[in-house]
Amino acid sequence: MQNKLSFHQSSVSLEIIGLPDYSNNENKDQISIISQWKLNIIDKPLIEGKIEHLGPIMNAFYIYSNLLIKNEIPLFESKLIDIKADNLHIHNIVLKSSKPDVKPLVLKIGNSLLSDTINCFDQLNESPKVRIKKTNITSNIPKKLRFGLNKKVKLFNFFIPPFIAICSLIAFSYSIIYFNNPFENIEKKELISPE
Repeated sequence: MQNKLSFHQSSVSLEIIGLPDYSNNENKDQISIISQWKLNIIDKPLIEGKIEHLGPIMNAFYIYSNLLIKNEIPLFESKLIDIKADNLHIHNIVLKSSKPDVKPLVLKIGNSLLSDTINCFDQLNESPKVRIKKTNITSNIPKKLRFGLNKKVKLFNFFIPPFIAICSLIAFSYSIIYFNNPFENIEKKELISPE
């Protein structure tokens, strides 16, 4: 008997089907050997696949959403899935089959469906009942994009310390001039002892 676990968020549900790994003395309700998964987005065709498809698809959604949050160009392309923004509210997803002569599945989803899908993936990642191999998301970012992100971080780290130093110097100088104005001191002396 295979175990089934479902993760739901509003209009999206993710179902994981598999078995526990009895060689690791796992509980009978655990899933470590995933045989199949199904992603059901309301009013869209059912998306399903094997474990080797789940990780890359989850990573694609995470990378794409990170690009959106960072105001980068929202585009992710791979052998299995392409995601790009149609506009600010619509996202085009192209799922490519690993089987020959199968046409790609094209979906258009809005921001709420994108958010619900990522939430289901988050629930899966945080579930103690399912063990999946954790992959490093940044290692799957295309090299061109990764280089751009690293370059921006290096530039940011290069310019921020001098910028903070200059701002501190200006603030310190302003406070000294404000609290110890030499022109005011001369006027006070002249008022106290006019000659």
